[in-house]
Amino acid sequence: MKIQSTSRTTALPPASFAQGALLTATALAMAIAIALNPTAAFAQAVDLVVVDVKTVGKGYRASQLIGKDVINTQKEEIGELEDLIVNKQKVLFAVLEVGGFLGIGGKLVAVDFPSMTLDDPSGKPVLPGATKAELEKLPVFKYDK
Repeated sequence: MKIQSTSRTTALPPASFAQGALLTATALAMAIAIALNPTAAFAQAVDLVVVDVKTVGKGYRASQLIGKDVINTQKEEIGELEDLIVNKQKVLFAVLEVGGFLGIGGKLVAVDFPSMTLDDPSGKPVLPGATKAELEKLPVFKYDK
């Protein structure tokens, strides 16, 4: 009776080896970054600003504005508020859907948000002086990816 001994070594597939090398390199880079700037590894204090909650409560909630019909000063429905574009300081633009029927076939346009008013008794945002025809002539708004 012959006993045959086979010795196998299992090599890592190339993808697994590359992943392991990447993890090692990432861990090494993180260790070096922490050694050079130890404060980066710890939570840093944030200055909080105390706000008057009563004043904040009187403001308009974006979630309540989005989806509302937008009207002009003649009380004509001219579009629907789809989105608000903001920066760190304020709301810059309102994105309106215009044209179409029941949300089909419309297009998005951007208008200057500060030119809108929000205090109409109907509760609808107002874009003074605008008409459906004028809004439909505006360039189509597309989000950056």
